[in-house]
Amino acid sequence: MFSKATANFVHQIDPEGSLIHVSRVNDSKKLVPIGLVVKRNRIWFWQSPKYQPTVFTLSDLLQGDQVLCPGVTETDFLTYEGTFRDAVSGKLDSEVGPVSGTLEGHGSSELQSCFGRMLKEDLDVKKLLRDSSSRLVDMQNKLVKQMEKREEVLAVVKERILTTTPCSITQKKREQCIFQGLVGLLGSPAKLCVKNSSNIEADSDVSLEIPSGTVIAYSVLELDIKKDGHYDICLRPGTIGGIEADSTQSWPSQDSLDWVDGMFPEKVALIEMQNGSHEMDLSPLAELPQSTRYTLFKRLQETLRDRTALSHVECSLDELCSGETLDMAKHKDLSESQRKLLTAILELLGTDSAADVPLHLNAAHLLVSTMEELPDETLSLLSKSSSHFLEAFNTLMCSLKKNSEPLSIQCLPVLLQENQAFQQAEQLLRSANVALKRDSDRLWSETGSEAGVLPLILSLCIQGLALLCKGQK
Repeated sequence: MFSKATANFVHQIDPEGSLIHVSRVNDSKKLVPIGLVVKRNRIWFWQSPKYQPTVFTLSDLLQGDQVLCPGVTETDFLTYEGTFRDAVSGKLDSEVGPVSGTLEGHGSSELQSCFGRMLKEDLDVKKLLRDSSSRLVDMQNKLVKQMEKREEVLAVVKERILTTTPCSITQKKREQCIFQGLVGLLGSPAKLCVKNSSNIEADSDVSLEIPSGTVIAYSVLELDIKKDGHYDICLRPGTIGGIEADSTQSWPSQDSLDWVDGMFPEKVALIEMQNGSHEMDLSPLAELPQSTRYTLFKRLQETLRDRTALSHVECSLDELCSGETLDMAKHKDLSESQRKLLTAILELLGTDSAADVPLHLNAAHLLVSTMEELPDETLSLLSKSSSHFLEAFNTLMCSLKKNSEPLSIQCLPVLLQENQAFQQAEQLLRSANVALKRDSDRLWSETGSEAGVLPLILSLCIQGLALLCKGQK
């Protein structure tokens, strides 16, 4: 709840900037000027890095006992209050012999964030450079030694945005589930029936009080550390730090990129889309047992309605695919239903059954990573999509990708020749900034100039979901 509120705040005031939202209240006290933050570059090229605040400062990293005293400038920032609403609905009809049933669900959520008047603190970088110019990094420091083993970067907190008064975050959820069953009497189903109707409603109101002085967002400057202990603070926007001992990482040269907060520029995304990647292999999902695949599909559809749960699933798979031990303590803030959903997905994937990372686990991580990057509108549409529609839509996307010329309308999957399903396909593509066009007998797509990696991500997501649905009746 706190993470979603701060993410909304950053998206509203600094959508393409350097601000990083604070995901946990517990991290607030660690985010002090020149505090150290670990930046972890993630597996897939479209993913933004993850940042983990530490309890250390730059002083703790340098040789000598002299403590750095950073100069900090305080300014009034802004007053913020936001309300965000979501609504989802779904309906399922089934009929077996004389028995038929309808299951219909409606849900809505509202998140209100009132951060009040906020303060901005800026680190005096020039003073920091003067005070630390003769200092070297202690390469035997435990934090540095741990960093050398992984592709991670150390950064210092440059600026932070804090609350100045106690404030609140309130989330309201409304859920309703209606079931109606019709049973025809044997011998005369058209004359008489028994109707059974159930209506289940669940409401929840949760309010979180945040004290003054809570950090809502921050930005960092990365450190470029050499083997001999000399280091530089990366001052130019887009420059990438790291530890020299970890020079094997395959990120593009900092001189060839102009990126913000880990997002690749569009031209790099287009090259990746054209060249593809041998690592982007979703086919192992098709090798899972059919019952496992479909159950996994339904569980993943549940996460599409809950970004918090989706993020925690991605985090868990990221740990497992990186060879780490799964840390369930990171998920203690989840609700009981969210924890059950996370556990069910991990059990379906058999995450503790092998020493090496199974291929299907890497494929599942790729799929979940694409889901996490999609816009809310896309996730909402996918959460209501049937397995038959997803298979048909995947066929359409593959055809559009392979053919540079317009397709014949007759080549469309039968399901998409229905007006309602075709409109759903149009909506999905439009949410990724792709327009689906047609005339009397032809069909083609046009990609918007600012689509970036979204078409690729949507294509991979649809492919993965379609593989999980494959063979379902």
